[in-house]
Amino acid sequence: MNLFRFLGDLSHLLAIILLLLKIWKSRSCAGISGKSQVLFAVVFTARYLDLFTNYISLYNTCMKVVYIACSFTTVWMIYSKFKATYDGNHDTFRVEFLVIPTAILAFLVNHDFTPLEILWTFSIYLESVAILPQLFMVSKTGEAETITSHYLFALGVYRTLYLFNWIWRYHFEGFFDLIAIVAGLVQTVLYCDFFYLYITKVLKGKKLSLPA
Repeated sequence: MNLFRFLGDLSHLLAIILLLLKIWKSRSCAGISGKSQVLFAVVFTARYLDLFTNYISLYNTCMKVVYIACSFTTVWMIYSKFKATYDGNHDTFRVEFLVIPTAILAFLVNHDFTPLEILWTFSIYLESVAILPQLFMVSKTGEAETITSHYLFALGVYRTLYLFNWIWRYHFEGFFDLIAIVAGLVQTVLYCDFFYLYITKVLKGKKLSLPA
């Protein structure tokens, strides 16, 4: 554990809490991509199946449980509790174009050809592109609510901090995970345009809008 990873975890947790509070307080999931949230639920489930077989620390276990529980709670809110407010007409990204290639890649490129390792690798690859349906939805509608923008920004900060975490670990621990680093870079790049719009518009009190 280092400061970058800890702050990254906090940023990730903040993003999840912001999203849950947004949905619960507004009693609406308008502007939220249910498809992205389903992908994140798949990511956490596949990644943390070792919850029952590999104990690292109380912190690690608690974070795994929180991520899984929150991701499925979000999916439940979108597709059940507040289903009437879900904007399925704009949430049209073809997620099979993300799931199938990342699953195939996980079988072909992994650290160890075992079920848990392949699932972990699949989760890393899928997480790197899981936000695409949300970004596609924002682009399609042309704008995003401020709280949704904060959620996306916190997610982007989480991934950026994790890149610094890998740099730190390589420099001080000699640890290098090419799969995680490349996937993290891909995910961070996807947020770059959003970062610019967030800083130039949302932080100045303007509503974030993207070209449709």
